Amino acid sequence: MTATEQAEPTASFSRTVSLITGSSRGIGRSLALSLAAHGGTVVVNYKKNEDLAAQTLAEIEQRGGAGTMVQADVEQPADIDRLFDVVTERYGRLDHFVNNAAASSFKRILDLGQHHLDRSYAMNVRSFVLAAQRAVPLMRDGGRIVTLSSYGSQRAYPTYANLGTAKAALEAWVRYMAVEFAPYGINVNAVNGGIIESDSSAFFYDVPGMPPLEEVLAKVPKARMGTVQEVSDVVLFLLSAASEYVTGQTLVVDGGLSVVAPPFYADAMPPLSLPPRPGPGAAGVGPDA
Repeated sequence: MTATEQAEPTASFSRTVSLITGSSRGIGRSLALSLAAHGGTVVVNYKKNEDLAAQTLAEIEQRGGAGTMVQADVEQPADIDRLFDVVTERYGRLDHFVNNAAASSFKRILDLGQHHLDRSYAMNVRSFVLAAQRAVPLMRDGGRIVTLSSYGSQRAYPTYANLGTAKAALEAWVRYMAVEFAPYGINVNAVNGGIIESDSSAFFYDVPGMPPLEEVLAKVPKARMGTVQEVSDVVLFLLSAASEYVTGQTLVVDGGLSVVAPPFYADAMPPLSLPPRPGPGAAGVGPDA
């Protein structure tokens, strides 16, 4: 496809091989099913829950896709090698690598031990770099690398320092990888998610002392959580031919959360509080306003 040809966002997945870490649930699972619906082959990686991974693989096949599941703890370099060895042996190539698996400790900075820091780096940052090193040689005809980030990479909030700084590091690695891998026809990008309805957010907002979720959502311009599908759809775009000229970027999917700041509209009182939606023909609304 030339640079001037128009590409459909979900076209050309029927002959692709995609590896998604942590794809037995959440955003990774949602993306795997979307790729399968367009005929893609997906390597489902999981750490512990074999039953969930098997369910995901079964749904991939039901939707017309194909794939395999591989148990690997990406915190361990040997497991990363084993994961990519399976991809090499079974498919001999790779079109997409999505770095989705993540984990950390939610504590105040003064309560973090050395093991918390070491494990967060190994799980979230080192694993991405080591996996990218294995993915690139398999992308002989070009490809896509996408990592999942979060708004904690740019904003500070309680207990998120250990993971937020790791996500910020991922976004920096994306920029460097984008430059170095561009000559190989490989685009590298990140998707930065806000408050997404998932097991991870449920766990985070269950931390003792965390503000109630409903009070936090009141500050979000869209006034709700995002869905895993809404995030995975943006990842799908970055894997598609439609994103050919997009690399080194972090796309934000947060319902407007990162653009607001105190004093919040949600806390404002009349006459500054946001008014209800105006009806048709209201003053200042419409084509003749």
